[in-house]
Amino acid sequence: MRQAKIFYDSIFCGVLTETNDGDFTFQYQEDYVKNYPNQFITFTMPVTNKIYKENRLFPFFEGLIPEGWLLDIASKNWKINKNDRMGLLLACCHNCIGAVSVEPIENDNE
Repeated sequence: MRQAKIFYDSIFCGVLTETNDGDFTFQYQEDYVKNYPNQFITFTMPVTNKIYKENRLFPFFEGLIPEGWLLDIASKNWKINKNDRMGLLLACCHNCIGAVSVEPIENDNE
């Protein structure tokens, strides 16, 4: 299982998880839901206590991953398969253009 903290304009807003089954979940933090109910990271994922679930990486997070020649460079430098979308997101998206950033959560059991 791999996880990332998601920040909106430097405010910790939620956790993105890739399960061991290859599914994905995103959940806004409880404090973020209370304090920023209208500050969603994307229109398709409004702020809620609900857990969002998908069998592939959410399109919004897919859109943060580099494309083209920049993807080639990132894939080669970090030795990450281009199909490992979560791996690329964790490696490349800490300082994204825009308000959202991704910070890997280190798990002791990996």
